[in-house]
Amino acid sequence: MGRLKRLTARQILRVLRAFGFSVISIRGSHAKLKREIEGGSSQILTIPLHKELAPGTVQAIYRQALRFVPEEDLRPEFFGKD
Repeated sequence: MGRLKRLTARQILRVLRAFGFSVISIRGSHAKLKREIEGGSSQILTIPLHKELAPGTVQAIYRQALRFVPEEDLRPEFFGKD
């Protein structure tokens, strides 16, 4: 298992956009991302828009995103190859 990468909010947004999420609103320092799936339901994630994110925050975002994106696709974006 590799180490968790130090990611900025911008990098995380780029990763999640690649999986079909788009920013639907920004309130204060948080962005709400949404992705429509087949069957008409939607998936929503909230991301803090800070320049530097604490490792625990990056881990929490990763765990939230795992509800919607397969781990084998998401893991390389958040963890190094150690």
